[in-house]
Amino acid sequence: MPTRPPVQFSDEQLEFAAWVREFAVRHRDDYLRQAASEQYPWDMAAAMAEHGLLGMGTSAEHGGSGRIGEEISFTHLGIMQEELSYQNFYLCQLSYGATILAPLIERHLGSSQKDEWVRGIVEGRRVVSLGVTEPGSGGDAAALRTTARPEGDEWVLAGEKTSISYAPHAAGIVVLARTPGESGQAGFTAFLVPMDAHGVSRQTFADAGWRPIGRAGVFLDDVRVPDEFRLGPIGGGFSIVLREFDYARSVIGLMAGATGRRALDLAIDYARQREAFGHRVSAFQGVSFPIVDDAMALEAARWVSYRALSLADAGQRFTKEAAMGKHLGVEAALNAIRTAIVTHGHYGYSEELPLQAMLRDVAGLQLGEGTPQIQRLVVARQIFGREAV
Repeated sequence: MPTRPPVQFSDEQLEFAAWVREFAVRHRDDYLRQAASEQYPWDMAAAMAEHGLLGMGTSAEHGGSGRIGEEISFTHLGIMQEELSYQNFYLCQLSYGATILAPLIERHLGSSQKDEWVRGIVEGRRVVSLGVTEPGSGGDAAALRTTARPEGDEWVLAGEKTSISYAPHAAGIVVLARTPGESGQAGFTAFLVPMDAHGVSRQTFADAGWRPIGRAGVFLDDVRVPDEFRLGPIGGGFSIVLREFDYARSVIGLMAGATGRRALDLAIDYARQREAFGHRVSAFQGVSFPIVDDAMALEAARWVSYRALSLADAGQRFTKEAAMGKHLGVEAALNAIRTAIVTHGHYGYSEELPLQAMLRDVAGLQLGEGTPQIQRLVVARQIFGREAV
């Protein structure tokens, strides 16, 4: 698929952005209410599904809007996430989960139930979590201890996954487990585990942000899963799951940055109206310069993420740029939101404005797909080589 340079959108991409924006702006005012609620926004998910926003990356055969590299591009997904996040952080969270899990299941599940699981996601009826992180392993995915042993035409899974987003509301979880007889990356296999399977339990965590999305620990106590629920080949799960991380990091940078730009726009509007000492406070450099600094940082980070996605569209490796985009985008967004709060004074810290909720939600993004230290490690390995680092 032809691509433009990563600093200029085509007319078609601009029209796509406007189409997403037209839908998203209707849900802008829902954000603050949703940020205080632990109820999953099923109604909003249904509306997104009807608009085709949960099926991006999934084929029309299974109810989607088109596969990546065919009808749509990675850059389209980035544009969509950015537009959704600017209006309502939870819009982009719903599409983020769907655009990772539905295509992954479509590509790799051999079960006759594939259509029902994929359609359930793209129609907004089902949520599926990605279960990689475990207690004690942190960002070291190769240290996972969850096991899967074969018994006849089934697999018996045992272990614990922790800090799993969407898990409180999920109908299934994609689990990465160590299979016997092999070691290292080649020993991991991916499975789709229904949450209502015997031996599955979960414990929901109380978090400051991401309340409608939720986070939980998932416990697998000798859970039996038919072989048809295996994703991809035995021993191939590591590459199947972790190949999604580069895309995820690229769009996380855009999601965070868009939320930061929304916060900064609120600060700009307020500074234009608020008066002190006979002048609008936007005239004071102590107010305007921090906003300018944050605007520059957000703009720079934004295009690093689009650079990553344009490389992906060109079929090139984009691991380094994805990690850079995520780290820079989240850092710039957090700084911008803090500046917006200070610009508003104590009013900015109140629950009458969405700024405090934005700060919590973007802080949660900083922990997804690897901490800031992990992003630096990824970049260092790309610069110096894995062996040197």
